[in-house]
Amino acid sequence: MSHLLKLSRFLGLQHSTVGMLCMVILVGMGERMAERFLPIYLMALGGGALSIGLLNGLDNLLSALYAFPGGFLSDRLGTKRALLLFNLVAMGGFLIVILVPAWQAVLVGALFFLSWSAISLPATMSLVAKVLPMNKRTMGVSMHSLVRRIPMALGPVLGGLCIGMWGEKDGVRLAFVAALILSGLGAVLQQVLIEDDSPTGKGKLVIRPEKNPLRLYRQMSPSLKRLLISDILIRFCEQIPYAFVVVWCLKTIARPVTAFEFGLLTSIEMGTAVLVYIPVAYLADKTTKKPFVVITFVFFTLFPLALLFCRSFFLLALAFILRGLKEFGEPTRKALIMDLAPENRKAAMFGLYYLLRDVIVSVAAFGGAFLWQIGPAVNFLVAFLFGVAGTIYFALYGQDLA
Repeated sequence: MSHLLKLSRFLGLQHSTVGMLCMVILVGMGERMAERFLPIYLMALGGGALSIGLLNGLDNLLSALYAFPGGFLSDRLGTKRALLLFNLVAMGGFLIVILVPAWQAVLVGALFFLSWSAISLPATMSLVAKVLPMNKRTMGVSMHSLVRRIPMALGPVLGGLCIGMWGEKDGVRLAFVAALILSGLGAVLQQVLIEDDSPTGKGKLVIRPEKNPLRLYRQMSPSLKRLLISDILIRFCEQIPYAFVVVWCLKTIARPVTAFEFGLLTSIEMGTAVLVYIPVAYLADKTTKKPFVVITFVFFTLFPLALLFCRSFFLLALAFILRGLKEFGEPTRKALIMDLAPENRKAAMFGLYYLLRDVIVSVAAFGGAFLWQIGPAVNFLVAFLFGVAGTIYFALYGQDLA
């Protein structure tokens, strides 16, 4: 029992964080079974390349627009109540896609279910910051990221099996049925396990959350602003080709992979990420965070360039290992955001950061479709150049917490 207690302390596990991790697994499993194959589903329903670009652009834009309200509601309602609300919104989106098999309905449903990860992230990061000391925050964020990769790894494999058994249309719709059921179970468990942190509880000092993003922006430190600029450039590198990676692998290359094999590639990516989370979190909590963020940005930059030359399953597997390594310092970056945010505004500042980042990056997601129509090589090379710019900027001007 003492060994388990030591392990739980080392990993930053507490009652509320365990409840949050259970929610992440269940909701994420259903989401990833279906969401990863949405570009293929859109094509099967008659949508073209522009509909795929629109979906990816909506993903980034909604991630931006929902991030700040997610942080505000978390500060206002408390993490437990806010997460329940966010789950119910996502379940409504799943229902729309299940009931209406049309590509337009997918885009409407996406307005709801694409919001879950974005709108819940400030709440989960705030929960980590509330219940864990500063020298355990990177570990807490890493555990969240690690557990998120379990459904990211297994979900696409199960989704690929659904497509293989029932086809591109019915298979994806059945995956959304599974997503609806698992999200409902996740909502129940999170309410049972996560402790109530309502800011209006008895004896609590009520700090009024800031609802004006312009006023909150003035409280953003110069160090956090520099991290934001470099992160925007890196996300241009990621999002320009993001929606077309599955199209490249399943439709474009000379020896296309199957949907199941693409699920395996995603599992390879997530498995690689899982292997590096814990040791990197331990080192980042003990030392400085900047080197780990720089290394992460390098891996982001190299992936689109590597993908251009990978046209078989074996070579794609190597590229997806590289893609998994881009998670090397991602939890460290999130923990650095929380460190640099004001102590009484962490969820809202985290949401504002993502609001500013993803509104700008949504342009890259929409532009990726037009670059793809010029040629896949143009898409990948432009993404690579943005990655180079972001990495150099943070290496020169990025700062750790003083």
